[in-house]
Amino acid sequence: MGGREIGLIHMRDPYTVLGVARTASADDVKKAFRKLAKKFHPDQNKGDPKAQEKFAEASSAYEILGDEKKRGQFDRGEIDAEGKPRGFEGFGAGAGPFRRGGGATGGGGGFENFEFDVGGGPFGRAGAGGGRAGFDPSDFFDLFGGGRNARGRQPQRGQDVNETISVSLTDAVKGASVRVALPTGKTLEVAVAAGIEDGKQIRLKGQGQPGQGGGPAGDAIITVKIARHPYFRVEGRDVRLDLPITLYEAVLGGKVEAPTLTGKVELAVPPGSNGGRTLRLRGKGLPAVDGKPAGDLLVTLRVTLPEGSSPELETLMREWQASKPYDPRKDLG
Repeated sequence: MGGREIGLIHMRDPYTVLGVARTASADDVKKAFRKLAKKFHPDQNKGDPKAQEKFAEASSAYEILGDEKKRGQFDRGEIDAEGKPRGFEGFGAGAGPFRRGGGATGGGGGFENFEFDVGGGPFGRAGAGGGRAGFDPSDFFDLFGGGRNARGRQPQRGQDVNETISVSLTDAVKGASVRVALPTGKTLEVAVAAGIEDGKQIRLKGQGQPGQGGGPAGDAIITVKIARHPYFRVEGRDVRLDLPITLYEAVLGGKVEAPTLTGKVELAVPPGSNGGRTLRLRGKGLPAVDGKPAGDLLVTLRVTLPEGSSPELETLMREWQASKPYDPRKDLG
C-alpha cells in the first residue's frame, strides 16, 4: 500500500479575498477589509465556522495589503499570500532534486513519500541502494538554521492598527468617552482624559490584528485630534483667543468681559493698548494632567471700529491727521 502524499495548501490571492483591484488605494483596501470584518466577525456569527474562516482569511489578506512594505513585496512576487518568502513553491512536486516517490517506505505520511535525488551533495547520506541517498528531512531545515521547529509556523505578534478620533475642545477639557471603530471590525469605547493635548496617542493593548501561530495580538493606537473651535485655538497646553475691543477701550483702557474655557471673566485692558497686544491669563488654558501644569489663556486684543458711517469719528480723524500725524510703520524699513 502506497504512502500518503503531502497536500500543499495555498492561501487565496489577498486582492481576491478583499475584492479590490491591484491599483486600489490604501483607503480602499482598508474600507474593503472593514466591510468584510464587520460582516464575518465571530461576535456577529457565533457558531458559524465558515464565517470564522472568512474573517480569518480577510484578516490574513489585510495583514499583507494593509502594510505598505508587505504589499510591495507581494506585488513584486517576493512573498506569497501568507507573507512567506517565495522560493520553495515547487517543493516535492515533479522534477528537480525533490520529487514524489512511488515506493512504499513505511505506513506513515509526511516526508517518507518523497525521494530526494541529491547524490553526494550536502543532503546526501550513503544508502544501501547506492546512487540514491536516504534523506532525513530534518537535515534540510537544520542546514538553514531552522532546526525541527522550522517545520511549524513560529508565533508572530499581530500588527498594530492606527485610528484617529476627533473630540470637541469641551470634551478635551472635561474628559469624555468616545466610540471608535477599529480596522479589525471591533467598536470600542475610548476614555479621553480631561486636559488631553491635541495629537496625543492612546495605546489599547491587545486590540490590534490577531497574532499568528499563537502569538499575541497587536495594539490599537488612537490619535486624538481636538476639533476646531469658533474662537479658541489650542497650542500645546496653551489656548489663544482674539478679543475684539472698541477704539475707546483701547485708548482709555478699562474692564472688558472675556470668555475662557471655564466661563467668562473680567479682563483689565491697559490704557493705550494697541491692536495685537497679548495679555496672559495664567492657568486658564488646558487643565493640569499627568503631572503637567495647566496651560495659559493668551488673549490678543483686536481694535474694532464701529459698524456703519460715523461722521464725527471721520471729522476727528481728519483733525488728528493734520495736527497729530504719526507713522506706525516706521520700524518696518
